[in-house]
Amino acid sequence: MAKVDTSLVAHLPLFSGVKPEDLEEILREARSARYPRNTTIFEQGADAQSFFLLLHGHIRAAKTTPTGEQIVVRYVAPGETFGLAMAIGAAHYPATAMAVDDSVVLIWPNSAWPRLIERFPAIAANTLQTVGARLQESHTRILEMSTQQVEQRVAHALLRLAKQSGKKLDHGIEIDFPISRQDIAQMTGTTLHTVSRILSGWEQQGLVESGRQRIILREPHRIVVLAERTADGNSA
Repeated sequence: MAKVDTSLVAHLPLFSGVKPEDLEEILREARSARYPRNTTIFEQGADAQSFFLLLHGHIRAAKTTPTGEQIVVRYVAPGETFGLAMAIGAAHYPATAMAVDDSVVLIWPNSAWPRLIERFPAIAANTLQTVGARLQESHTRILEMSTQQVEQRVAHALLRLAKQSGKKLDHGIEIDFPISRQDIAQMTGTTLHTVSRILSGWEQQGLVESGRQRIILREPHRIVVLAERTADGNSA
């Protein structure tokens, strides 16, 4: 593999607190790989043999329920780690990871994990922080599913995606990777029909602009108001 320039990754959360000379050693343990759009990186339930750092592109992590329904767990943005089964003591990947656009990743074998965290404790601390943040995000989404109307859940999902992977335009914020209405339905526990109805209504109000796998938040502040609205229609 081509050598990764340490200056390109030193600022990433996984390497916070790692010395430059140590970073070179950590990167020597990894290999890089390219995944074209719609390529599966690993399947839910497969033996967890590697962990990953996304350098370019976006990854969708999705779970299939026992009844065959798809749930989008999260989207991974550049600079984020994924496939961290070994960090939570899991022998198998809990979700399927797929590249939603052309993506480049660094891959470490799980066999390197015990050695890396022993030599570089910052790696373990940073990974624990990442896992904790994702657990908190999962709790937030469960609470939303339990207590909020569908429109609020869709608004929260779009705001999360815009915060994570938003590109500022003159007329709003674009979610900077391909995302469909079906994807949003699978993120928010609702149906494609319902998401289409909500987004069409918002388009008519000038809040969003959506095309094929493309969404722009034209009035993000008004979407925040929708997300925070209580069941009686008032803002929280």
